[in-house]
Amino acid sequence: MIHPEHDIRIGTLAGQGSRTPEYISQILPHGFESFQINFWQTLGDVDLEKLAPEIDTVLNDSNAVISSLGIFGNPLETDEDAESTRRGWEACIAHAHLFGTDLVCGFAGRIRNVPVPESMERYREVFEPLAERAAAKGVRIAFENCPMNGSWERGDWNIAFNPMAWDMMFDAVDAGNVGLEWEPCHQMSQLIDPIPQLKKYMPKIFHVHGKDATIHHDVLAEYGAFGPKPVVEHRHPGFGDSNWTNIISELRRGGYKGTIDIEGWHDPVYQQELEMTGQVHALHYLKGCRGNYVANPKGF
Repeated sequence: MIHPEHDIRIGTLAGQGSRTPEYISQILPHGFESFQINFWQTLGDVDLEKLAPEIDTVLNDSNAVISSLGIFGNPLETDEDAESTRRGWEACIAHAHLFGTDLVCGFAGRIRNVPVPESMERYREVFEPLAERAAAKGVRIAFENCPMNGSWERGDWNIAFNPMAWDMMFDAVDAGNVGLEWEPCHQMSQLIDPIPQLKKYMPKIFHVHGKDATIHHDVLAEYGAFGPKPVVEHRHPGFGDSNWTNIISELRRGGYKGTIDIEGWHDPVYQQELEMTGQVHALHYLKGCRGNYVANPKGF
């Protein structure tokens, strides 16, 4: 059994809409210790007030927890999808406590196909009131660091992928309850060394996604970053280049008490019928990097 005061929980994403309780019940015996309940763009037909007790029933006899709610869309645009995403943020903030969590995660959004700085005013307009709403509920907001194939100059989904953008965002909405949902994979895909970044932004890291990457240096040397072959592939932890023992050490050094939730469904090898094989391998690998809490002898 993990010790919540000393251990970082290792879990996974469980975004299966109204079938999320059934999904969790099937994978819980593998040993996952936490779950992020995530949604794509909209909550759809999910009633959070109904979903929460159903999930609580599934977790009742376990030591597992819900780490966070996630709503992943583009809330900065003005179309119907963006409005649905904004309503999703509001609903997740209002109902997070029903799931026993104080954390809501997602993309920061982006005004499409303009440079990152041109989204900052709209970002402030949307997330300053959301941050205030969240603070009143005792909720934190964390932005995933995924480029979603965007760049500094153009993109469709998310400005929160680069450290310079983070600095601009934290200046635009200067709130203690606004931070990052970080993972090394998305930084490695930009050829950024994740460890120095982890150390620098540790106070703003509220949640960690367990996803790794492999950088193919031979492809980079021969074809470059924008050639015909992929330079970086997303991997489950344990199959990529990151040293998660070092990552977890830095998280502990920085006082991190949250979870590492595996973000699956991206590995080019452990996918489809091998998806859960890869996720469970990642679960055991991350637990090995973390170690299991052992109490010191009393009085020593």
